[in-house]
This record gives sequence, structure tokens and C-alpha cells, in this order.
Amino acid sequence: MHEIDPVRRQVLQWTLAALPALFVLDGQGATPPPASGVHDFDFFLGNWRVHHRRLRKRLAGSKDWDEFEGTSRCQSLLGGAVNINESESRRGGKTYNGLGIRGYDAASGQWADWYLDGARPIAIDAPGLGRFEHGIGTFLSDETFEGRSVKVRGIFTPIAADTCQWEQAFSPDAGRSWETNWIMRYTRA
Repeated sequence: MHEIDPVRRQVLQWTLAALPALFVLDGQGATPPPASGVHDFDFFLGNWRVHHRRLRKRLAGSKDWDEFEGTSRCQSLLGGAVNINESESRRGGKTYNGLGIRGYDAASGQWADWYLDGARPIAIDAPGLGRFEHGIGTFLSDETFEGRSVKVRGIFTPIAADTCQWEQAFSPDAGRSWETNWIMRYTRA
């Protein structure tokens, strides 16, 4: 085996170092593929402590809030297209359990968000449908509350690496006005 001339070695090193730039230049003007929303909820994965603020009486003009603590554990399934979070809270001496289930439809770019109440785990409501825009997830559904038709809005807001928030609001007038009735502030455990 023979020794490579130092000048040739330097030219070879420069050439190899320049190769990645050629690929970048070749791709100039190309439109990047659209970003998939399948990872929108990645910020929510893991274990959380949860501080709840829940309006005592909804759609009654109440300003009285209950505050209580809980926990939540979120995991991703099916390559990120589904995530679930199991939650537990303690309020008024009772323990409450529930399961949030979210599924992503790549064709529409939309998420569906369901909640399964541990007190009645054989029934599940229609999902809130929505998407993330500018980092905030907004989900809407039509439901019945105390015999009244209401729009329900859920908003997921990642605040920082270790905090996020979910809030729920009801609208009795088809979305013209909203009353926020539940705020959950998550802090990574």
C-alpha cells in the first residue's frame, strides 16, 4: 500500500466536506413536504401533576371555583397516531378516574378527542374534533348539558417544556359567547 500525497489528501478532504452543500443547493426552490400533525401531542407525553380549577355551577353566571389536585400519565400508540392519558383526581374526599383518547386522521389533518369517565366506562361521548394551529390545539363538539344544547370547546396549550394547560368552555348560543368552566394546569412530574 502506498502513501497518499499530502496535497491530494487535502483536496480529497475538501471535496468530501463540500458534498453535503451540493445536495442542499440541488434542493433549492423545492417545496418541503407538508408537516404531519401526528406529533402534535408529543408535548403531552409522560407523567404530570395536575391542578384543576372547575366552575361549581356551569352556565349559571357563577364565579365560584373548586380547586383540587390530580395526576395524569400520557403515552403514544400506533406510531403517534393515537395517544391516551389516564387521569386521577381527588375532590371532596372522592377519587375520580378517566381516560382521554385522541386519534389523528392524516387525510384530514384533524384530531378526534374523546373522554371516557371512570364512573361510567361503558359510555363514551362524541369526540371533540380539531387541530393544532400555531401550537395551540382547539377542539369543538356539540353536546347536551342539563337538557340544553351547547357547543363545547377544549383548548390544549403547551406553555413550556414542563407545563401545559387544557381548558374547557361551553357556549349556549352556537359559539357567539363562551364560558370557561374547567382549567387543568399540568406540571411535569
